[in-house]
Amino acid sequence: MNQTIFELKPPCDKIVSQSLRNSKLEPFWLDDAAPFSVFPSCNEDAHADLVIVGGGFLGLWSALMAKERNPARSVILLEGRTIGHAASGRNGGFCSPSITHGEKNGTQRWADEMDQLRRLGLRNIAEFEETLRRYQIDCDFERTGSLTVAIEPYQIDELEGPGLLSQEEVRAEVNSPTYLAGRWNREGSAMLHPAKLLHGLTRVATELGVCIFENSAVAKLAREGHEVVLELASGARVRASRVILATNAYPSLLRRYRYHTIPVYDYVLMTEPLSAAQMSSIGWHHRQGVSDMGNQFHYYRLTRDNRILFGGYDAIYHYGGDVKAGYEDREDSYRTVAKHFFTTFPQLAGIRFTHRWAGAIDTSTQFCAFFATAMRGRVHYGAGFTGLGVGATRFAANVLLDRCEGLSTERTKLRMVRKMPLPFPPEPMRYLSIQLARWSLNRADHNGGRRNLYLRVLDALGLGFDS
Repeated sequence: MNQTIFELKPPCDKIVSQSLRNSKLEPFWLDDAAPFSVFPSCNEDAHADLVIVGGGFLGLWSALMAKERNPARSVILLEGRTIGHAASGRNGGFCSPSITHGEKNGTQRWADEMDQLRRLGLRNIAEFEETLRRYQIDCDFERTGSLTVAIEPYQIDELEGPGLLSQEEVRAEVNSPTYLAGRWNREGSAMLHPAKLLHGLTRVATELGVCIFENSAVAKLAREGHEVVLELASGARVRASRVILATNAYPSLLRRYRYHTIPVYDYVLMTEPLSAAQMSSIGWHHRQGVSDMGNQFHYYRLTRDNRILFGGYDAIYHYGGDVKAGYEDREDSYRTVAKHFFTTFPQLAGIRFTHRWAGAIDTSTQFCAFFATAMRGRVHYGAGFTGLGVGATRFAANVLLDRCEGLSTERTKLRMVRKMPLPFPPEPMRYLSIQLARWSLNRADHNGGRRNLYLRVLDALGLGFDS
């Protein structure tokens, strides 16, 4: 077994320990943005044409566009905690045009639709940006493109497509001694500030007439006649003609889909702002979002004030699939991410991390969103974005609204939209299979990228797994 670059050139423990000292266990985005509006809890019975469960990107886009489509439609949004407290406030802020979790994943599953999926994804991001302009939502949106880097020799041959960069060229873009080659995809991808986007979407939705309730968890759904009744933990009952479920990594309110997603925890660090000298040492003048090509990969980007967000690699699934705050403070994961940061940028030794945090990714076996309908077309559900939901949630919201309205559109006719992914197995097989996959991926990263029999079987079944 070969050693990876992160094992061959690790930083000293003192640098890592000092960098994490006094870091705050809190998402930087939520700490950096202005305080959110406080919305009341729903403690009394209510009624609406459309009720949306979940106050993240998917729920807010659904609410906003529902009112744009039909201003007379009454819309209630129910959030179990506070707006953006889960994945939408904890992600890296990479806004990708892909609605298939990348070109490779899409081509392997829906090759016959890829031209169409690519076009719809690019149109979605263009409309996303147009919405920001129209409503004057300032979320630090930057069309930077994305830089994919090879950090092991075997990865060089896997680079393909336009924008290929030699070792010298890629290091001229971002100066890391780990880079061997790269590809700069200038088309579509943007960086943004997730909490500022949440602020903007919330503001616009309320201005359009959406009624938002926080700390209003839904306990169960039931169909009564031509309506759906949502029973809240508070005891209140909310009636609706149509319901959209946008609950991300949390267990689905539709029991039959509880095994279609699992929560995988991702760990992230944010540095203090870089000085002019530090910025000069790394270049990065075009401010692309960066990811490497490992099975256990890292992603990183600059913020508006030149901090570096660095995350990924250590994706953790906890037995039972629970989503718990206690899983967020995992010292081993933060130390691993910090070590890999200083291997990537040894010239930044001495910099400190101001924030560390984790979030649960709603992972599906097809790596991108799936869509389900229940209660004779009255309830519509979307989940499984697998870490690329910042842009794709807007596309998904349009799919869910099309279905709510009974429309047959280009979106709803897609095989990608109509096909349900395979569910994960029940415990303990789920935990054991995921741990075996993680072990196998780590082994592949140490073995020239060669995938063992277990990974090849998963690939053949359409159940590929990465970090």
